[in-house]
Amino acid sequence: MNGLPARRLLLVHAHPDDESINNGVTMAKYAAEGAHVALVTCTLGEEGEVIPAALAHLTADREDALGAHRVGELAAAMAELGVTDHRFLGGPGRFRDSGMMGTEQNRRPGAFWSADVDEAAAYLVEVIRELRPQVLVTYDPDGGYGHPDHIQAHRVAVRAAELAEEASYRRDLGEPHRISKVYWNRVPRSVVEEGFAALRAAGGMAAFPQPAAPEDVPGVIADRRVTTEIEGDEASVAAKAAAMRAHATQIVVDRPFFALSNNLAQPLFAREYYELVAGEPGAPAGEREHDLFAGVTA
Repeated sequence: MNGLPARRLLLVHAHPDDESINNGVTMAKYAAEGAHVALVTCTLGEEGEVIPAALAHLTADREDALGAHRVGELAAAMAELGVTDHRFLGGPGRFRDSGMMGTEQNRRPGAFWSADVDEAAAYLVEVIRELRPQVLVTYDPDGGYGHPDHIQAHRVAVRAAELAEEASYRRDLGEPHRISKVYWNRVPRSVVEEGFAALRAAGGMAAFPQPAAPEDVPGVIADRRVTTEIEGDEASVAAKAAAMRAHATQIVVDRPFFALSNNLAQPLFAREYYELVAGEPGAPAGEREHDLFAGVTA
């Protein structure tokens, strides 16, 4: 296994910062425990908004230098999480941020949304066959909230997992490998409601004058559909908050809350949740797993 640790986790995300918001506790926890944690980010996030006024010149409609800046932010975030294996799908800048759904950026040459899924998946197949992860984490088919790059990241991740195990597919990309468990990022509805209740009770936060709405949280589903929850210790929660702060163009953190460019407060979740969609569950029926590798034997 090329000297890799016994437990190997691969996460596929659309833009820099998605990983820290969705999976920061999970990544820090497993990295600290000695698992090989690998992140593949599909775009540089070139079309994002910018929070600090001093960096407003980076936006796509001005200098179009935000992508390169976010590469540095992502590197800083990975250092906070203790993750040393990060790659961009096909290399940095191979696929461009597609902007929000229905915008002209969706159709721009090189936009991730317009990429051929099988072509993009081939880059991820090579990573899968090299790292041979037992566990894959990505978005649901709606990308959590309908962003085109998140939807495309889901499609590419699922297709790559299929192709990676096909013995007849592209042996030049490595020996076939079957991923044992595939998860989607999720948040139980009750957790979201409790988080926003705590936010409203806190009230009067200078950093965030108004709260967001529970509907603004990606991947919210009924509690019964959540199969897995990962609870971090104080160190992994602190690492998540620090990683989010590293994405300074995109996020402001006032723990236990944060805000994106809309300046609307959201809970910073200390537990992270998943739905197992492929593979055998590692907990009895009706109970949640507390380890993404539960039941993995090889």
